[in-house]
Parts: sequence; C-alpha cells; structure tokens
Amino acid sequence: MRHIITILLQNEAGALARVANMFAARGYNIDSLSVAPTHDPTVSRLTLVTAGSESVIEQIIKQTRKLIDVVEIADLSSTDHIECELLMAKVAVNAESARKVVECVREHRAQILDETEDTRMIQLAGTGQEIDALVSELGKITSILEVDRSGVAAMARGRRVVVAA
Repeated sequence: MRHIITILLQNEAGALARVANMFAARGYNIDSLSVAPTHDPTVSRLTLVTAGSESVIEQIIKQTRKLIDVVEIADLSSTDHIECELLMAKVAVNAESARKVVECVREHRAQILDETEDTRMIQLAGTGQEIDALVSELGKITSILEVDRSGVAAMARGRRVVVAA
C-alpha cells in the first residue's frame, strides 16, 4: 500500500542524508521525496512516499522517530489529506503538433511557461495521477524532451497539523 509520510526535521546539514540512509540501509524504497524549510527556519518538512504493509510502515516510523534530527513524524495516508506535485516538462513542437500541445495543456489545466520555435515548457500542479495523465497524453502527441517532478507535498485537511513538539 502507498503511504505518504511527513517528517519535521531539525534544519541541519546531514539530516536529510540520515533519513535517506536509514531507508536505504533497511531496504525501503523512497518513491518520492520533497524537503524544504518551514515557516520556522530551524525546522524543515520532509514529505516522502513509500510502499509497504501497515506493519512495515509502523516499523519505518518507529525507526525514523529514533533519529536525532527528527522532531515529529506522521503517516498522512490514513487521514483525510490533500496532496500535490509540480511537473515541468519540455516537449518538441512543430507546425503540426503545436496546436495539439496547446489543446492538451488547456484540457489538463496546465500552463505553458516558455515557448521557442520548436519547444514548449509546460507546468502542472496536481496529483500524481493528473501529472501521469498529462505526460501520457503529451507522449502521444509529440516527443517529450525533459521532465522534472517535484515530489509529493501533502497536508492533512482541517485543523490537524504536524508540528514540532
């Protein structure tokens, strides 16, 4: 099962590496990883996506909580949450495909960030499924030259928050 785990870390050199190394050392795969400082400059928020059974995820959380830099950790998958990912993609265009690319971008509520004679750079913020659908459709229309995805950002809906204790 897919799990979204959010971790508040002390914003110090090596904190991210220690979390990633803990996953690697135990054979856990990280499917997506996003990290940045929070409104508190001493704390960063790391959001990762991994897969595993409930017992595996419980073990991951227990082991991660023991790391010195970890302030708080939560599995958002079991709560009502909103997740979002950012895609930037560069595609090739010619006279024939340019119009189709624009139609595809509009249909998926994406934006064109940059245009050259033979390329378009596209941006979409949405769920992983929405991004996958756009990339798939673009691939049927034209050649995809480059893709950059931010990784998942997620928060629980409503008043529930993950905060430093």
